[in-house]
Amino acid sequence: MVARTLRDALLEQGHRVRLPDEDAAVIGVPPSTLAEGAIGEGGLDLAVAVGGDGTILRTVAMVAASGAPVLGVNVGQLGYLTEVEPADALAAVQKVLAGDHGTEDRMLVSVRVDAHSSLGAIPDIALNEAVLEKTPMGHTVRIGVYIDGDFFTTYAADGLIVASPTGSTAYSFSARGPILDPDLRAMVLTPVSPHMLFDRSLVLAPDLEIRLEVLGHRPATLSIDGRNIGVLHEGDAVICTASPTTARLVTFGPRDFHRILKTKFGLSDR
Repeated sequence: MVARTLRDALLEQGHRVRLPDEDAAVIGVPPSTLAEGAIGEGGLDLAVAVGGDGTILRTVAMVAASGAPVLGVNVGQLGYLTEVEPADALAAVQKVLAGDHGTEDRMLVSVRVDAHSSLGAIPDIALNEAVLEKTPMGHTVRIGVYIDGDFFTTYAADGLIVASPTGSTAYSFSARGPILDPDLRAMVLTPVSPHMLFDRSLVLAPDLEIRLEVLGHRPATLSIDGRNIGVLHEGDAVICTASPTTARLVTFGPRDFHRILKTKFGLSDR
């Protein structure tokens, strides 16, 4: 197991290693009584995400506020965000700790909920997207969109996505949204299966505030980077803005986003 091997090697070299208890149980090591939210507290030199892009989303949510860079170790299919393969993981960590690496900043979307009934603590940042959509067995939902406080329109759709440039290649893309270069700062508002003539995505400036308000009696489900947050009802709203915090991804040389796109989608040279 890659994570267990990497942990053991780093401990032997005298490094301190933190694992959330859930992850410690998965790889069969003693728990540290450390919750996910506490991983970045008290100083952190590096966060290592062993998995795919989903693991990096979770890791960024844990450590972005601390400013720690995130190194993605790819286990599985080619990802947009992972940087090294498992066989190179330990050497890559050692290079980072020696300062022999670069970082790539990615815009995050700040998400908050204005709800009559509290959903409790929610993740307040998204590396990919925030999604407000119909409940699993529900019909289309009506969502009013406000941009910087001004009413834009009401969507009748399966849902609405507010994505970052990084998230433009995730759910927003599958809903026919545009692909944005990850170096941009912008937000993409993409409807999911809209039941209306206006079915286009909007690419909006990062200093704008996007408010999605549930209209009518049909509830909507909120998810942030694939994590289900809860159900919103009539009058409840999700507010999205560009976060002042960025995700810092470890790189070893320039990341060729366009090459990754070509590989993912089987685009051949002509």
